[in-house]
Amino acid sequence: MNMINLTIDGERVEVEKGTSILDAAKKLNINIPTLCHMYMNNGEVRNCKGTCRVCIVEQEGRGKLIPSCSVEATDGMVIKTHSPRVIKTRRTIVELLLSDHPNDCLQCERNGQCELQKIAEDLGIRKNRFQGEISEYPIDDSSNVIVREMDKCILCRRCVTACNEVQKINVLTPVDRGFKSVISTFFNKPLVETNCTYCGQCVAVCPTGALREKRDYDRIWPLLDDKTKHVVVQVAPAVRVALGEEFNIEAGINITAKMVAALKKLGFKGVYDTNFAADMTIMEEATEFIERFTKGENLPLMTSCCPAWVNFVEKEYPENTRFISSCKSPQQIFGAMAKTYLPKKLGVDPKDVVVVSIMPCTAKKYEANREEMGRDGMKDVDIVITTREFSKMLKESGIDLLNLKDADFDNPLGESTGAGSIFGTTGGVMEAALRTAYEWVTGETLENVDVKDVRGLKGIKETTVTLNGKDINIAVASSLGNARKIMDEIKDGKSKYHFVEIMACPGGCINGAGQPYSKCDTEIVKKRMEGIYSVDSHKTIRKSHENPMVKQAYQEFFEKPNSHVAHELLHTK
Repeated sequence: MNMINLTIDGERVEVEKGTSILDAAKKLNINIPTLCHMYMNNGEVRNCKGTCRVCIVEQEGRGKLIPSCSVEATDGMVIKTHSPRVIKTRRTIVELLLSDHPNDCLQCERNGQCELQKIAEDLGIRKNRFQGEISEYPIDDSSNVIVREMDKCILCRRCVTACNEVQKINVLTPVDRGFKSVISTFFNKPLVETNCTYCGQCVAVCPTGALREKRDYDRIWPLLDDKTKHVVVQVAPAVRVALGEEFNIEAGINITAKMVAALKKLGFKGVYDTNFAADMTIMEEATEFIERFTKGENLPLMTSCCPAWVNFVEKEYPENTRFISSCKSPQQIFGAMAKTYLPKKLGVDPKDVVVVSIMPCTAKKYEANREEMGRDGMKDVDIVITTREFSKMLKESGIDLLNLKDADFDNPLGESTGAGSIFGTTGGVMEAALRTAYEWVTGETLENVDVKDVRGLKGIKETTVTLNGKDINIAVASSLGNARKIMDEIKDGKSKYHFVEIMACPGGCINGAGQPYSKCDTEIVKKRMEGIYSVDSHKTIRKSHENPMVKQAYQEFFEKPNSHVAHELLHTK
């Protein structure tokens, strides 16, 4: 390893050749503000265009200031990160950004969590010296999922990198030059008319309010106060290990019991667990896989839990849609059961039931509004809000989340296994399915339920498992960029896989676009993943087919996996 030495703010530091000045400074715990710089895709992709110039530093012996994010450190370099010249220039740069930015912080969804706002505060900017023309663009809320407000764009290009280099969807691009520069879609089309999958990774990386999810939680308040409505809520597995971050709790800490207590305090008639529906998903999907594998037809089976991934296949690989599992996602399975099975159990009219989902994902909003996700004029799921929206509800209500008395999910849709909980991370769906498929095929008890080959943040993971003497080749991918590699192999007839799991977001739902903003910090994603596996390991029951409430649902209503009634309610096309 070729190492070099440099001095930053009077401190000597040794770094690997090729390291940026910005990353060298981090080794000394020196904070240099940035707006355009960001590592994405679990550290594999870097957005570093040097466009914002906020990270400028002064190099001894050099006349001009240099951007620390895009300039490589060299041996013997002497750097000052906060000289009077640097601070004055940095403040001017931010003032110029603010001069072409709406002065509506109190009305902005990112108020209090805006990176531009934070840097302006840190630099002591209280008024803007520069006045003049301000860019104005129409708001694009055509998708009802992601809202684009380009008035607030600072041209950092993070969204472009996320869309084009990580997800490889290529919906966003810079157009025009100078003052007219803007991040746009091709031919300036509304988002709904593009190939956008609504994965929302552009939203996750945007430093301001230029990209955000559609705000839907305001629709819930009047429903909770409506005595004629039976409003129930489900919570996805990834939410419970990230929600605490909004309340200054370390990432990955499981706050399920507090979260359930808060939802009951808000006034939901029933508080249920999406993990239960994940167990139902495994019952249906494992049955489907065993049938396909036995017949050697329509392989590989591809999981259908991620709506952004499904949308991606439909738009870009329509010839491969036949491989996707017909099973609905856990969100939609819960919704279908909440409008059919649950009303029979509770003696309520299905038309009075309102299903709310709390998801780590923006694409779940899109999924709930798909035409096929419902029946008899009723949608499976009525309202979807993100983890961030949920935290805003709690803050608006004044509920002291951390000091609530613990509470449990309601039944019959609140009992779940460890297998259901790991749906929240990449590889989780595959691992949960294998736990059940192994026992169903072999008739033997699986003693070690941990399938570690499909765990971790690697973009594409592969393994082979043997069931009754037959090898099953498995692939797990996260990010649509990695999904594209597998899809191309299948399209070209070169795929060796029998079973494939895809999650659109790098790392899976724990890194979903609706989670608390993390600046794509890999350590935060890892802690959320560890939290998910901790939930699994502490469960008494860790296999979906052993869930007593799942067994009861089949006995009372669905008969058996892949039965006629199960296909009617729990599957789709």
